[in-house]
Amino acid sequence: MSSPGTAATPDIDDFTRPYWDAAADGRLLVRRCGGCGRAHHYPREFCPYCWSEDVAWERASGRATLYTWSVVHRNDLPPFAGRTPYTAAVVDLAEGPRMMTEVVDCAEADLRIGMELEVTFRTAGEDGVAVPVFRPSAKR
Repeated sequence: MSSPGTAATPDIDDFTRPYWDAAADGRLLVRRCGGCGRAHHYPREFCPYCWSEDVAWERASGRATLYTWSVVHRNDLPPFAGRTPYTAAVVDLAEGPRMMTEVVDCAEADLRIGMELEVTFRTAGEDGVAVPVFRPSAKR
């Protein structure tokens, strides 16, 4: 059973449902391999490092550091046009994987490579899907 996504929301299927259900509860999940021990994100049914199928969901700490970003000033695709400017980013999760996301609650002038971030969740789309985004860490 699948929930059709839009440009703003993901397609949710039986495999990814635990990820999106956790996000709705304010928790970020990653997948960890039982074979090589490495965590990965985006969720896959196998380990992208050793190809093992012995992978399981794991609660992530929600901590990350900023790897790179781009402030988007124009995007004509719904729903992004109404949110410009926004900060598209890649973050390094404390568990190891890199994740594409958005940085919120931070002025462009305050963005720094390596800055500490923490996960928060934004409700998106008509279905109210909780999407993980990151903001500057309160522990700065």
